Amino acid sequence: MVGNRAWFAGLFSGSGKRRQVSAEKIVLDLTPLQRLQSLKERLNVPYDETRTDHQESLRALWNASFPDTELTSLVSEQWKDMGWQGVNPATDFRGCGFVSLENLLFFARTYPASFKRLMLKQQGMRTTWEYPFAVAGVNISYMLIQLLELNSVRPKSLPGINFIKVLTEHEDAFDVLYCIAFEMMDAQWLAMRASYMQFKEVLEATRQQLERELSLEDLNGIHDLPACNLLYK
Repeated sequence: MVGNRAWFAGLFSGSGKRRQVSAEKIVLDLTPLQRLQSLKERLNVPYDETRTDHQESLRALWNASFPDTELTSLVSEQWKDMGWQGVNPATDFRGCGFVSLENLLFFARTYPASFKRLMLKQQGMRTTWEYPFAVAGVNISYMLIQLLELNSVRPKSLPGINFIKVLTEHEDAFDVLYCIAFEMMDAQWLAMRASYMQFKEVLEATRQQLERELSLEDLNGIHDLPACNLLYK
């Protein structure tokens, strides 16, 4: 479970029905397999607030998010402005590890316009009780890991198998997919006119939509996903 608030309870307990295919029927070349192994290694790295490189990545996330505001400390009330639960983001990273910070930083650097729009809640009719942006990002990282079966030796579902095919085209496929999923989640949030306590329902709806798109028969690259057009720089 990610986080300790009520709306995180049981957040990832349901897996839903999936279309099963035989992974043995998919022929994979060495490059995507190498990329998959590299990605799996990333998933095993915990966030360590004593590591200099992890500290630098966290500062980089702040600078990308609020370039005109100086961060006074890595433990600061300022982090709540980004949607962390407390004064130390390290507490929230424990739910998914360093990769969840990498995902957020990739989003901020690669699609800054989309990132800022979602972080600052600049589009659509918003509710009084909005989802916390940064913590939602950690949950999206976790959701993708489960959906793509990245903790398994070999995926058995169509989305997981198709994702390995996508790695052939784009070595940053997981990070780009994360950005797409974040946009999808926010679109679902607005469509459902959701509020804080409905985040679990919104994330599940996002997972189902992403599962459908990753199951398309003609999916060969990350940009073949219909929801990819939600992103802009």
